[in-house]
Amino acid sequence: MTLDKLKTGECGRIISVCGEGELRHHLLDMGLTPGTEVLLRKTAPMGDPVQLVLRGYELTLRLAEAAKIEIVETTKEKVTPRDDKRHFSIAHPGVGELGKAKDYRKNRIGDVIAKGESITFALAGNQNCGKTTLFNQLTGSNQHVGNFPGVTVDKKEGTIRRHPEAVVTDLPGIYSLSPYSSEEIVTRDFLLNERPTGIINIVDASNIERNLYLTMQLMELGIPMVLALNMMDEVRANGGSVRINELEEILGIPVVPISAVKNEGIDELIDHAIHVARYREAPGRIDFCADNQSPQDPVGAVHRCIHAAVHLIAPYAKNAGLPVRFAATKIVEKDPLIEERLVLPDGEKRVLNELTTVMEKEGGLDREAALANMRFSFIEQLCVKTVVKPAESREHKRSVAIDRILTGKYTAIPCFVGIMALVFVMTFNYLGAWMSDGMTIAVDWVIGLIGNGLRAAGVSTVLQSLVVDGILSGIGSVIGFLPTIVTLFFFLSILEDTGYMARVAFVMDKLLRKIGLSGRSFVPMLIGFGCSVPAIMATRTLSSERDRKMTILLTPFMSCSAKLPIYGLLTSAFFPKQWRGVVMISLYFAGIICGILYALILKMTRYKGEPVPFVMELPNYRLPSAKSVGQLIWEKAKGFIQKAFTIIFAATLIVWFLQNFDAGLHLVSSADQSLLAKVGSIVAPLFAPLGFGDWRVSTALITGFMAKESVVSTLTVLLGGKTALLTTLFTPFTAYVFLIFTLLYTPCVAAIATVRREMGTVRAALGIAVLQCATAWIVAFIVHGVGMLLGF
Repeated sequence: MTLDKLKTGECGRIISVCGEGELRHHLLDMGLTPGTEVLLRKTAPMGDPVQLVLRGYELTLRLAEAAKIEIVETTKEKVTPRDDKRHFSIAHPGVGELGKAKDYRKNRIGDVIAKGESITFALAGNQNCGKTTLFNQLTGSNQHVGNFPGVTVDKKEGTIRRHPEAVVTDLPGIYSLSPYSSEEIVTRDFLLNERPTGIINIVDASNIERNLYLTMQLMELGIPMVLALNMMDEVRANGGSVRINELEEILGIPVVPISAVKNEGIDELIDHAIHVARYREAPGRIDFCADNQSPQDPVGAVHRCIHAAVHLIAPYAKNAGLPVRFAATKIVEKDPLIEERLVLPDGEKRVLNELTTVMEKEGGLDREAALANMRFSFIEQLCVKTVVKPAESREHKRSVAIDRILTGKYTAIPCFVGIMALVFVMTFNYLGAWMSDGMTIAVDWVIGLIGNGLRAAGVSTVLQSLVVDGILSGIGSVIGFLPTIVTLFFFLSILEDTGYMARVAFVMDKLLRKIGLSGRSFVPMLIGFGCSVPAIMATRTLSSERDRKMTILLTPFMSCSAKLPIYGLLTSAFFPKQWRGVVMISLYFAGIICGILYALILKMTRYKGEPVPFVMELPNYRLPSAKSVGQLIWEKAKGFIQKAFTIIFAATLIVWFLQNFDAGLHLVSSADQSLLAKVGSIVAPLFAPLGFGDWRVSTALITGFMAKESVVSTLTVLLGGKTALLTTLFTPFTAYVFLIFTLLYTPCVAAIATVRREMGTVRAALGIAVLQCATAWIVAFIVHGVGMLLGF
């Protein structure tokens, strides 16, 4: 029987994981090892993928992958009863007082680092374990905290509070040090190549069995390390506990219970981390397999194989600068990147192959399954000794209840459409629109006040024009839309922090497969409605290069928030208030439809093949942190204002200068005689077939290459701050065609630069810019032609 044959609510025990390659290795790393109990929680509304429960967490898997996992059906998994003997209070060791951790303090790997000398830390952990929240608590850094796998897509550094000599790097959330995804490779390369002074490994205490798999691999690196046991408040509240002292004794590293959200235990964590790093105290244990001589014991077979490999490769690992134990386990797994770095002679390679063949024959498991089974067997025994599993947590009960509606067979799609409609209506018709109207009134009042002051002071008309009609009107026209943009990011942040975006990926996977993508691609594209730059960077969470590049190419079709000022300006000028929201929403749907059509073209031409397998952890729903949401809003507002006073300010000055002077730098009486008119007139014929051939419109579009908000500031400057004059450039119909063009034409310079970095070539970045412009022109031409036929 295979896993795909299980019905909702049924359980099974894994016999074997068939297949080969990176996917199989990843499934084993995720805990799908022989002997593991799995429960099928539910099937996605469209029949695929499925949601599984194993090792205390929930995982999504497509039926095609589930069909490769052989199981035997079992009865429902039993909950471990509460053991009250383990719930009494235990004093926790102080800094450097890990008395029971055998040989721990003796295992120093270098000279003591003098107080005040620089120390570097790597902050590593699974996705959704609170790692970025802890990073904020350690450093006070204003970094966005989300609940979707892969929010942290770059290394981010910060100085630990009260320790200016200590710098911590927030690494991407990963599940193992196997090179399955780009994030795992980034993390592993940092740890092996840059060799931080210490590691802070954060573990979700409510899902400790799953999280300790990475901990074991980190300990094999031999770097001083401290374990931060996060979410202990939830474990205690649900009747569970962890025997900290026993866990420290077995692992040989400091273990500090914390709650990153509540800022509990952070000071103690910092003290322990600084201590082990300064005194160079490496983990007291790097061996996780019992030396069982029974030929039938797969763990004993792994033990013998690894220890033989350690002796065989020791000199080569030393030459390559690799920790010997880590290199030995990876070479037994046949890790291609480690094999490349070791440069083993053919003789040693043959011996290694013989060792692994004997191990597989004795243990009955292939090398990848044997290593994963060894680690999880150790973790299971460790948890039996140190962990009292609570009853089903309140957070999980709440998540299951919410998912009955949000991922239900008949309710998931309507709920998603309703939620997104609510977000857009609140942003464009109510909350965001009301605040933007108020902001615009306030900005106009300030501009009028300054203008009156300049006139009263007798300032020259040229300077008045520069300050009022140029700088203030240009920047003010953009600042007026700040509340709308902040409102959109507020709602997107709520969706991300609660864990709903992961559910959307689960629900939409089968639908996206029809256009050649997986459900994981949905989240970067959804982030694209906020800003294309983080959306493009978020594609690093996709393990397939094909899926990643396709998602990058499709992200610009999602209308980013920088275009909102353009939409707001033209809809306010040409459409009744009750229709403005409808017009804006139609633009978003137009972008999505164009993206779908382009995806189908890519699927049939350049990116043939199947999308990446959909293997993703589903976190519990959590209430968004007010601090996290507030930080995000502040960061976006600050970034928007900075852009307004830098890029847009510069663009406004340039436009004003070119509009008021001719080639001889003489002040012109009419803008039609200016340098800007001559430049704009060269480009204007390109847009004449679209219904807006005025040179002022083409000039605004050119400045939009730098930043989309510059389109609004440029039009405002060219019209002398009188947006009512937009009616001289557009009719309501041609205004809509113009909006279609701005929706689809090239992303801003920052987004193009991000594409260049992610795709690796200038050609790819320029290709996107040219393609988006061509697409925008063609679609706008079709809309204009159809409208003309219909009599608009």
